[in-house]
Amino acid sequence: MEYDIIATLGPSSARDVIWREMLSIGVTGLRLNTSHLSQDQVYLWIEKLHAFNNSNGSQYPLVLDLQGSKWRLGQFTPYELVVNQEVQLVYATDTHRQHELPVPHPDFFLSAASATGDILLNDAKVRLLVLNVGQESIRARVILGGWISPGKGITHQSSDYRIETMTDKDQILVEQSRSLDFIRYAISYVKDAAEMARYRAMIGKGNYLIAKLERKPALDQVNKIAELSDELWLCRGDLGAELGDKDMAEAVHRFSKQVRNQPVPVVLAGQVLEHMTAHATPTRSEVCYLYDAIQMGYRGFVLSDETSIGQYPLASCRAAALLRVAKS
Repeated sequence: MEYDIIATLGPSSARDVIWREMLSIGVTGLRLNTSHLSQDQVYLWIEKLHAFNNSNGSQYPLVLDLQGSKWRLGQFTPYELVVNQEVQLVYATDTHRQHELPVPHPDFFLSAASATGDILLNDAKVRLLVLNVGQESIRARVILGGWISPGKGITHQSSDYRIETMTDKDQILVEQSRSLDFIRYAISYVKDAAEMARYRAMIGKGNYLIAKLERKPALDQVNKIAELSDELWLCRGDLGAELGDKDMAEAVHRFSKQVRNQPVPVVLAGQVLEHMTAHATPTRSEVCYLYDAIQMGYRGFVLSDETSIGQYPLASCRAAALLRVAKS
């Protein structure tokens, strides 16, 4: 039985010759993380894939992954955060000051009071400890360092407060692309069925809509969210940043037992073949986990860094496609 492989586009997969090879390997759809692109850049990608589909007489889907209510850093010069360094998070769209990170979301600062004091960046690859909270600023110390760059996700661990809405950029992208048959939409950080109902009304019943499950309340209401969706993506990266590794693993385990009962396809996302971002082969642990996921009823996988910025995008697609024998 066939299953879906969605490959994320980026610098490593920017040419149509690579798309053609990906699709011949078994990739069934492509994805754009619109949060890392300007509106004009998104339109250029759409035009390129539209021309590619026309030239091949096909309608390969392109998923526009929208920011939704996910918090992301603003614009600044990338640099490395080191352990014990102090950094200032400020309410701004951009900054040029040293040791300062812009966060263009007022609810991020309002939610600090109800959080644990841990701030996670870039799928928890970088971690900060809150030292002081102001009205539009937070002073923090680095407890897990690493490189950080514009547009990366940022969140408080275990905080429920967030303004659930689609960004202006998201809304414009939907308005400009909804008439194209090959376009699908994925919404990040859906909280509950009420929020998903608003997105369904905004995007329309005739357009393919994917709910990304990245928060505990969404998992608690997954059955109702599924009724408003065409597909569900379980995204373990941001779910882990929200819950912590242990609670994330428990939540994924519980949810996986429900996958076969969902009325729509369920796809697994988040470090699916992360090892292959820098290596030509997957780990045996990755292969075994993906095999188990297929047996549990997952419809397929989303490849992210593996195909967008990784060194082996085609090898990553081959590794995912080879697991199709698990369902035959």
